[in-house]
Amino acid sequence: MSIVEHTSETRALQFNLTGLPLPLSIRPAVPLSDEELMRFSETNKPWKIERNKEGELTVMTPVGGLGGTHEVLIASELYIWARTDGRGLAFGSNTGFNLPDGSCLSPDAAWLSLPRWNALTSEQQIGYPPLCPEFIIEVRSQSDSRRLLDLKMQLWLENGAQLAWLIDPIDGNASIFHAGVPVEALSRPELLQGTGPVAGFELGTTRLWPIATP
Repeated sequence: MSIVEHTSETRALQFNLTGLPLPLSIRPAVPLSDEELMRFSETNKPWKIERNKEGELTVMTPVGGLGGTHEVLIASELYIWARTDGRGLAFGSNTGFNLPDGSCLSPDAAWLSLPRWNALTSEQQIGYPPLCPEFIIEVRSQSDSRRLLDLKMQLWLENGAQLAWLIDPIDGNASIFHAGVPVEALSRPELLQGTGPVAGFELGTTRLWPIATP
């Protein structure tokens, strides 16, 4: 991943990404505040931007067509279940969360219990919520490094996620992450079943796997 310096004078302006390989890491002279990060992200749409605990920004390409259908399928299934279940709220891929380690990450889908959501102030709900969702889902797209995604899943657990799914339609597998236990690897499962905070949630995954060739 390429790393470039970004001065404080231009850090809230549009960054010229022409010809630069993505994902790209930008190291601001001074870490961006939440308000500055929101402005920077808004100015540089459609790139997806996250902030790590050192204040570095990672700029990623938007997903392609197939990856977009995968993300909306998963997020919509979680939303429909959460609305019926009533114990929490579902969030999509554009939501950033301020995690305990100081990073601001955006999962492809997430679930947060209502008591924790309701404990936030209105300002915290409008901005990047200062907490880690209990359940998150990441979906690998063609532009994603599997190694970096595995590291990101560990970050979710370290910051308090109770359950995390990494769904990889490219290699045809799913990995289930729980804090303190080995990762459970599944090859082309037909169904993923939620446990713990999202017990009762089921995600049919057959449509996510590439068609096997003879």
